Amino acid sequence: MSEQFINLTNENIDQEHLCCAISDKKHQTGVAVKKQWLKERMTEGHVFRKLDEKGKVFIEYAPLETAWVPIHGDQYLYIYCLWVAGSFKGKGYAKSLLEYCIKDAKEKGKEGVCVLSSKKKKPFLSDKKFFQKYGFEVVDTAGNDYELLALSFHGIKPYFAENAKIMKIDSEEMTIYYGLQCPYIPNCIEQVQEYCNQNHIPLNLIAVDSLEKAKNLPCILNNWAVFYQGTYVTNHLLNETYLKKKFQL
Repeated sequence: MSEQFINLTNENIDQEHLCCAISDKKHQTGVAVKKQWLKERMTEGHVFRKLDEKGKVFIEYAPLETAWVPIHGDQYLYIYCLWVAGSFKGKGYAKSLLEYCIKDAKEKGKEGVCVLSSKKKKPFLSDKKFFQKYGFEVVDTAGNDYELLALSFHGIKPYFAENAKIMKIDSEEMTIYYGLQCPYIPNCIEQVQEYCNQNHIPLNLIAVDSLEKAKNLPCILNNWAVFYQGTYVTNHLLNETYLKKKFQL
């Protein structure tokens, strides 16, 4: 099955789609931002591997030392995203992608592979039960719901930065920390700004635009972290509908 997959490189990235935002016009700005971010990460060992089809089937991972998340650990690979959607489900693609990542980690002499998950399934986070089938275990927790899963080859385990476990900030305003990795984010920011401006809701947007910022966040981050009244609320990407439902604003 491996011949059906391709890895993005600086040579082919401009011609290839990004799976998660293939044809939706409102996300094309985000696609351009994402591709530029990827180009800058390739030399760090960042991997984006996808099915050579027009579909949402891919895995994205990087060395933990250069992964834009507040997680630490020696010689680990961190999985940002593993996504198989629609008619591509049930064909073994997720298994193949994860096994490729694990094999890559072993060949590179890593200590293991880790991924952000949660006690109960949450949108935009990896499914805990799927990873447990391959030997991943909970090695650390943050807040009430979030868990760090790891497959350790030799017993060494990664961990959340202590600052990531705070899950609170001083500001009462709606505050959103956002990364540059997900192509959906620019459109989400546009929707949130428009809604908050129209409804006179104070909003503080904080771009996580460097590795240092990512490692020192006051919460877990999966490209998007929302605080309200000083407390961490969700990792769910926001739009007008979700704002009304979740925050009753």
